[in-house]
Amino acid sequence: MENSGSIRQTVEQELENIRFIDIHTHLFKPSLGALGLWGVDELLTYHYLEAELFRSCDLKPEQYWDLSKPQRAQAIWKTLFVENTPVSESARGVVAVLNAFGLPTEGKEALAEARKFFAEQKLEEHIGRVFELAGISEAVMTNDPLDPNEAPLWEAGTSEHPLFHAVLRLDRILEGWSENWRHVEAKGYKVEACLSGKVLAEVRRFLSDWCVRMRPVYMAVSLPDTFQFPEESTRSHLLSNAVLPVCHEFRIPLSLMIGVRRQVNPAIRLAGDGVGKADLRSLENLCRNFPNNRFLVSLLSRENQHEFCVLARKFRNLMPFGCWWFLNNPSIVEEITRERIEMLGMSFIPQHSDARVLEQVIYKWRNTRRTLAPILANTYSLLVEDGRTVTREQVRADITRLFRKNFENFACINCPIP
Repeated sequence: MENSGSIRQTVEQELENIRFIDIHTHLFKPSLGALGLWGVDELLTYHYLEAELFRSCDLKPEQYWDLSKPQRAQAIWKTLFVENTPVSESARGVVAVLNAFGLPTEGKEALAEARKFFAEQKLEEHIGRVFELAGISEAVMTNDPLDPNEAPLWEAGTSEHPLFHAVLRLDRILEGWSENWRHVEAKGYKVEACLSGKVLAEVRRFLSDWCVRMRPVYMAVSLPDTFQFPEESTRSHLLSNAVLPVCHEFRIPLSLMIGVRRQVNPAIRLAGDGVGKADLRSLENLCRNFPNNRFLVSLLSRENQHEFCVLARKFRNLMPFGCWWFLNNPSIVEEITRERIEMLGMSFIPQHSDARVLEQVIYKWRNTRRTLAPILANTYSLLVEDGRTVTREQVRADITRLFRKNFENFACINCPIP
């Protein structure tokens, strides 16, 4: 490839051909039943669109929550797709999904036709079709062993699914031990609020048992912008003396998603969370103090991203991934991804969908391909200008590394559980 046109075409073709691993979602395999969200009403009541709704009409949050889910979806369709042009990232995503299935994307009657279409789908076949349209080979779930609706399904035994990997979510343990330790106790573990050596040993046993049960590809927790490590806190002790030892034992990374400010506006519920700049010295301390652990990290604040890249250059046990939540807009994704390539080469994971509704993976991965193509093409064009040839095979290898190999190697996907 010798000119920018041929480079761009090659990059686009290789991005289209590759099947990504979606390394962080809130999707669920079929055997976990109603936990998995799919269909047009779920797409429309996504919390991103709920936040947008309250800015675009006079409906008050308390009035909205009194409505049934179909009524909420109807209100969002009417406000954001009929009375207004759906130009936001999330609204445009719904349009892209409907279009992908050959459904109408505008007008008052379009919602009824979409509901009819999704009601006719058989879930297992539908999942396969959605993954094919999205260009992904598999998705990584988020699985909470203390969720009263989810845990019993795992304990009863769920069937494995070739398209889904489990993740052991730790929020209720690390961020809410004082409220949740009794739930661990109720499962037969000798724990209490105070973290003695015996209690920490029982927490390790609890996590180990769930690692055997779930076979997670990593553990994960979402942390506030105020996160500090080390500190004299329950969270810090649990991290040091329970979570990280079990991660090391089972050879899986710990995923840290840092920077959320919970319930800035409680009235709008899930849509009410905000963002804050994190102190990355805590992440530095973790990487340095636990060199035999691996940390899969995404940060919510744009202001943290340059320091994050610098930190990743210092620690090979730190893997930056994705543009999370409020950063998942093409203009910001472009900035962050260019910065990462310039500072880290291809040694990071560019994106994940964070999808909460099955069909969202269609538009989120379409956007990734569309956004990444010019970034990668420009990267290779500059390399050619500076005197190095670039082949299709090299482009393919780089894209495979970014969207598959980096995660497979870092998460030790093919490593047997001890």
